[in-house]
Amino acid sequence: MDAVEKDLLARYDEIKAEIKAIFVANFKITGWDVPEADEVEVKIKLLDLMQKALDEVRQEVLSEK
Repeated sequence: MDAVEKDLLARYDEIKAEIKAIFVANFKITGWDVPEADEVEVKIKLLDLMQKALDEVRQEVLSEK
């Protein structure tokens, strides 16, 4: 394991907490905007949207190589 991997793994819990905070904040906003929405459906759609955004960022980074 190299130094970069050790550093990133040491911060895994912090990174996960930040991602969860983004998820929770956006979930709350949707609840305010669309109070009648099914919570499970909103959570799944939000996770899908966040995954799409992560995939796009990954492609941007890979295209820099």
